[in-house]
Amino acid sequence: MESLSLLLEGFSQALTPINLLWVFVGAFLGTAVGVLPGLGSSMAVALLLPVTFSLDPVGAFIMFAGVYFGGLFGDSTMGILMNTPGGSTAIATTFEGHRMAKDGRAPQALATSAIGAFIGGLIATTLVVFFAPKLAEIAVMFGPAEYFALAIFAFIATASVVSDSALKGLTSLAIGLAFAVVGIDGISGASRFTADIPQLFDGISIIVITVAILALGEVLHVASRIHRDDKLTAITVSGRPFLSRGEFREALPAWLRGTAFGVPFGVIPVGGAEVPTFMAYGTERKLDRRRKHPKFGTGAIRGVAAPEAAGNATSGTAMGALLALGLPTSATAAIMLAAFQQYGLQPGPLLFERNTELVWALLASLFVGLVMLLILNLPFAPLWAKLLLIPKPYLFAGITVFCALGVYATSSTVTDLLLVLGIGLLGFLMRRYGFPLAPVMIGVVLGPLAETSLRNAMMSSGGELSVLVGSGITITLYSVLAAVMVYTVWQRLAARRRQDV
Repeated sequence: MESLSLLLEGFSQALTPINLLWVFVGAFLGTAVGVLPGLGSSMAVALLLPVTFSLDPVGAFIMFAGVYFGGLFGDSTMGILMNTPGGSTAIATTFEGHRMAKDGRAPQALATSAIGAFIGGLIATTLVVFFAPKLAEIAVMFGPAEYFALAIFAFIATASVVSDSALKGLTSLAIGLAFAVVGIDGISGASRFTADIPQLFDGISIIVITVAILALGEVLHVASRIHRDDKLTAITVSGRPFLSRGEFREALPAWLRGTAFGVPFGVIPVGGAEVPTFMAYGTERKLDRRRKHPKFGTGAIRGVAAPEAAGNATSGTAMGALLALGLPTSATAAIMLAAFQQYGLQPGPLLFERNTELVWALLASLFVGLVMLLILNLPFAPLWAKLLLIPKPYLFAGITVFCALGVYATSSTVTDLLLVLGIGLLGFLMRRYGFPLAPVMIGVVLGPLAETSLRNAMMSSGGELSVLVGSGITITLYSVLAAVMVYTVWQRLAARRRQDV
């Protein structure tokens, strides 16, 4: 009951006219920046950080609450409309969301995304308010061996789920891991695969890889087909910015399942919402295969609903981990941590004691931000969908310019622009020959975590391999992974037998 009374006090601050204005401004700007390829939600927070310096801490972080969730919706918007997601957390949404857009259902896809973001964020934020201490205990249970097992689980599960060819999935994963090991080794200090180029000593930025593989690769892919595929210039847009009763009933179970995937990952530092979004997408895809008339591959609404709810649920509990533990579990949360430190505040258990007013106002503003985002973006869904009516040559030329500007704004180096071009060509070739993109991003995001966790576990155990399976959590993860692999192989063999018959 104490948490509830403190939350009500937080609402009394968050619902003042000036703070409602900051939430609105944050949600609008976060969505606007998140829509631009190469920027995304984390970049939205980073770019808008200087804007808040003139505000008091409560007003600044209330504005950040709007930016936080607005940027996530912006990531998905561009993925759904143009197949160029603003961030890697929106990749899974893009698979079915863009097919819905090409089928003339872009507003419905955006509405599914907005409602999923609201449901996932609402449930996760509610859990943060009442169960933050328990969520913290879950994170404390994970050591290096557990993180390594979790990364292996994500690698294999993703590579096998998102592609009909295990070989192509594993090849894509290997490409992502190759990108992840470029740079200075944090333990030995040796340079790896840098070709003695100083700009590569810090590794290849995730922003560079995301922009190149997802955005520029898509631009090149579309450009290669633009004169052969008449459908590229004939996308129609239906103007219904809401879901019918049947569509809502179809999406609701997926929203809830996606939220269940996303909630626990917010307190586990595995790089963000990529893992739960792909797990949620993979689950819905497997369930769809059991239906009499499978819809995945043609624009399944559940393929949008589940990953959107998972991504925002992860972001909601990530805020709880940041406030309660001072533990940033994603790139966006890391930038939020820097924002706290800019105001002389250190997230962690003492923050709840020393800055009670700020913490509960921020938690209340997360609820307000979710509602504001829903109110703001549902009516705007048909407007965003009008982007599809812009002639493809002009639209994708603009996207290319924003890709270059977004990358150059983060590093100010020509090397990164050349990397974007080279990796973008690789992304084009992967699309051309049917290699999945998701394992590349999973390898890039989780590769450093897997390597560091493995080496820390081995050093702490004196080189004993048994440490990797020395806890109940690791045994459970590997057992589930083995079961998933056996089931996947059995399913594919059964499918081949049916085809032969």
